[in-house]
Amino acid sequence: MSENKVKGTVKSVGAEVQVTDAFKKRAFVLTTDDMYPQDLEIECVQDKTDLLSTVKVGEFVEVSINLRGREYTKKDGSGVGYFNSINAWRIEAAAAAQLQRQ
Repeated sequence: MSENKVKGTVKSVGAEVQVTDAFKKRAFVLTTDDMYPQDLEIECVQDKTDLLSTVKVGEFVEVSINLRGREYTKKDGSGVGYFNSINAWRIEAAAAAQLQRQ
């Protein structure tokens, strides 16, 4: 899979959630810098939750992401479904990202 990046403005930053003893996550919403802006919820998992410790709402950032997906069996037995997520593994400082924006 090729490296994926998305640029935009941080709309919100959620609290860290300890899902299990061994798994934690934290999400944020990024409004893309496109002709037709989109609000994307992006997750940081495990040690990557620390990436959000310095990110502020309203900042323009560039985020390196991995697209994740998996198949699951529906609880009602009606077949399979698919779950997709966007995981951040790097968030570039706003100043550097804005230079590239210009």
